[in-house]
Amino acid sequence: MADRIAITGIGVVSALGIGVEQNLRALLSGKSGIKTIQILDTIHKADLPAGEISLTDEQLAEFLGFSLNKNWTRTTLLGLLAAKEAYFQARLNEDSKSKKGIVSATTVAGMRKSEQYYADFILNGSGEDFIGTHDAGDSTEKLADYLDIHDYLTTISTACSSSVNSIMLGARLLKNGIVDKVLVGGTDALSKFTLNGFNSLMILDKQACRSFDETRAGLNLGEGAAYLVLERETEIGEKPILGFVKGFANANDAYHQTASSPEGKGAALAMTRALKMANLNPEQIDYINGHGTATLNNDLSEGLAIQEVFGSNIPMVSSTKPFTGHTLGAAGAIEAVFCVMAMNNGIVYPNLNFQTQMKELNFQPIKELVRDVDLKYVLSNSFGFGGNNSSIIFSKQ
Repeated sequence: MADRIAITGIGVVSALGIGVEQNLRALLSGKSGIKTIQILDTIHKADLPAGEISLTDEQLAEFLGFSLNKNWTRTTLLGLLAAKEAYFQARLNEDSKSKKGIVSATTVAGMRKSEQYYADFILNGSGEDFIGTHDAGDSTEKLADYLDIHDYLTTISTACSSSVNSIMLGARLLKNGIVDKVLVGGTDALSKFTLNGFNSLMILDKQACRSFDETRAGLNLGEGAAYLVLERETEIGEKPILGFVKGFANANDAYHQTASSPEGKGAALAMTRALKMANLNPEQIDYINGHGTATLNNDLSEGLAIQEVFGSNIPMVSSTKPFTGHTLGAAGAIEAVFCVMAMNNGIVYPNLNFQTQMKELNFQPIKELVRDVDLKYVLSNSFGFGGNNSSIIFSKQ
């Protein structure tokens, strides 16, 4: 029998709060973290709401217990908050013998720091400390150094599917004996570059986003981070197991640089292959955490793909992006943590702000919090630009 991949630690930071408990309380209360931008210095503060974390970089560093300097980006600070929580819950700090790895994902990387210092650097050569923080691997390296993880280290950047792909790679590293424990997840911070970029695509909503709603008008961006610790089941000992990575798949419909195929071919293929790897039938899935960005293209494409895969037996579906905003490269890991929390607490999150069913779909997302439900298998979708589609299935036992 193949060794199963178990989850022994989770950590998350989002606009809902710092840590698993704060995020869970907000999800249970139906409280959204999307609000007027306060921290990011942008001309769009008044008209583009976002899932912004209400702490400055200096406050984040203070929360972590050290002084901020130019070598620490907001992306890294958010990542470290979430990674520490998962790392210590899994007691990796007590294990000095195992081979440990980290697979971290990001899309924004150090862009926010670059925006802050670029003009000064071009004009007078000052602020050159920021240069080394610009690339995607900088945050991964800093997390690895801080947590003393040096046996395996890599960074993934595949748009909005990035951190689900990091979980998939981490599971493969364990399956192939390359590492014994692996920290997987992703981190992204709000930046003017991404805010202006998504705004130029005309896919940002000036109101709170409405995933899978006929009146949807675009997404709200967010920021945050989440990490999970994965281990082979046979090597865990007496540590609590939070769930298992049951199956996963990545598929690319190669339809358009920034849009999914209208009929959801890549999304359907990713879900079908994840089910096949998990050796499950569609009717065994209890809940789908949808990608659900609230853009016209994504929700139609994903909705049609769900109908193709699940037919007339569609499980409960909701998107948590109306809670957190779309956190880009961190989204898949944040939602993976939310899925683990859902299984362990017997809940399904509401699809906030939903009112009107899409005319092309034969299902509606869950509108109210569902309690006391036995979730054996949960599927989570993360679909990125370029049609990079990833689906992952978590099991309770």
